Amino acid sequence: MACFRSIGSLTSLTHSPRDVPRSSGIVLTSCSVIPITRSSFIGSPISLPRVRPPSSQTPQRPRNLLLPITMMVKPTLQFIQGTDEMTIPDVKLTRSRDGSNGMALFNFDQPSVFDSSGEVGEITGLYMIDEEGVIQSTDVNARFVNGKPEGIVAKHVMRTPKEWDRFMRFMERYSDQNGLQFVKKQ
Repeated sequence: MACFRSIGSLTSLTHSPRDVPRSSGIVLTSCSVIPITRSSFIGSPISLPRVRPPSSQTPQRPRNLLLPITMMVKPTLQFIQGTDEMTIPDVKLTRSRDGSNGMALFNFDQPSVFDSSGEVGEITGLYMIDEEGVIQSTDVNARFVNGKPEGIVAKHVMRTPKEWDRFMRFMERYSDQNGLQFVKKQ
C-alpha cells in the first residue's frame, strides 16, 4: 500500500494543538496523525493557509472520516521478480474431498522468461501478484527437449482452506484479466 509520510509541526498543519504539545513532531500516514516522541527534524515549520471551497459547490463531509485508499494492481505471474510472464499457462486444480488442502499445476509452453532470463536474472520461483499481495511457490521445473528449454511446470500446494481461498481469488482476477475459463472435469 502506498503511503505518504510527512514530518512537521502539528500547529502548522491542523492549527489546533489539542492533544500534542507544540514542540513535538507528528507523522501523517494515510491521513492519520500519530505523535512522535523524538524527531530528527531540524528547521522552521511552514504555515499553510487553509483553503476552504465555497459550501455551495462541494458537499461537506465529516472531518474525522478516513477514506480508504485502494491500489489496483494488474494480476500477473512472474518467474523473475519484476519481469512479467507473457505466456498464459494451462492450470489444473485438484482439491481434497474434505476441502482442507489442494494443489495447482501450472504448465507453460515456450514461456517468455526463456527469452530474457539471461539478461534479467535467474528463475527463483513462481510469483502470483495481485492487489492483495504475492503468493509464492518455489516448486518450479523446466522441461527440455533435445537439450533446449521447452516449457516450465510449476506446482503450488495449498495446505489450508484459507490458502485455497486466497489462491482462488488470485486466479479469478488473473483469469478475468487474461481470458481464461474454468472447466470442471466430469
